[in-house]
Amino acid sequence: MSGFKDREKAAEAKFVHDEATKFKIEARRNKLLGQWAAEQLGITEASALEAYVGDVISSDFEEAGDEDVFRKVRGDFDAKNVAISDDDLRAKMRSLYAEVAQTFKTEK
Repeated sequence: MSGFKDREKAAEAKFVHDEATKFKIEARRNKLLGQWAAEQLGITEASALEAYVGDVISSDFEEAGDEDVFRKVRGDFDAKNVAISDDDLRAKMRSLYAEVAQTFKTEK
């Protein structure tokens, strides 16, 4: 019975670690996405850039998944008539996630 409990605890610990890593990757991805989006929007002043990046990061806490972040950036692009398609925006989000995930692998 002890072996089962040990495996259960190990599985729980791995799950917690994996979720924490995923959260860190998404947060870093959102920071990079915010910086990229700010560039597309023409935000160059340092404090405005910092505030915008913070807004993008904060938008991820509205609901589970990436749709809240996507909607935030998409809405900002639409408001400023930035001609980037939904597919291109989603591709940028995926590529930034992969880039950050790769850095996590090399940091270990």
